[in-house]
Amino acid sequence: MKNLVAYITSAYPDKNFSIDLALALGENGVDTLELGVPFSDPVADGPAIEDANHKALEHGFKFTDLLEISKIVAPKVDTLWMGYFNSFYQQNMQKLIPLAKELGVNGFIIPDVPHEEALLYKKLFDTNSIANISFVAPTDSEERIATIVKDAQKFIYMVAYTGITGSGTAENLQPFLASIKKYTNTPVYVGFGVNEKTAKEKVKGADGVIVGSAFINVLLNDTLTKDQKIKKCAELASNIKEQINS
Repeated sequence: MKNLVAYITSAYPDKNFSIDLALALGENGVDTLELGVPFSDPVADGPAIEDANHKALEHGFKFTDLLEISKIVAPKVDTLWMGYFNSFYQQNMQKLIPLAKELGVNGFIIPDVPHEEALLYKKLFDTNSIANISFVAPTDSEERIATIVKDAQKFIYMVAYTGITGSGTAENLQPFLASIKKYTNTPVYVGFGVNEKTAKEKVKGADGVIVGSAFINVLLNDTLTKDQKIKKCAELASNIKEQINS
């Protein structure tokens, strides 16, 4: 069974909506949820997620919103926190990682921290049984891939192309996948540009997909009510989960 990871922007449009959406996604094929931490300059993300980040901040997002959402969601859906390092660093990593464990959060995804810098926190993550998800990109040499995946936990985030999330670029991923799997048995999930149209092709040879912008585009559609947005996202999740396993 291939896994589906879904990203949503925490507290957009509000905290209670995020809770309802997260639980609905968990009931409709999503195996792991990325709770995104709104940030003013999300450099790895495309325009949709950037827009949602800015709107969440405009609506008054506070880090405590993430904690309150996680407290309800994490015991029911496998939950990761996805955010940029400054957001976490400001909360004091020595206190934040044990708090994440207490809430039931199982890992962090921090796209702007290079592998070497992430190692500074390895003991803290390991002590608390929290995964710090490793990224591998097409620009990485085979030697660097071997180094990055050596101690990878939970899954490896395979960046499907160089660029930002949501752009749907098509590339032959098989040689890249083979170069990763040569050095690890940790599952490899494909991210960047995965949606209802591309998921079946991108998951070939991989163990799962990571979908963000496709869900966020639904949330940004102001012609839909909150209930309609949740229903549409749930249907999207169910369809993608079916596609990657058919």
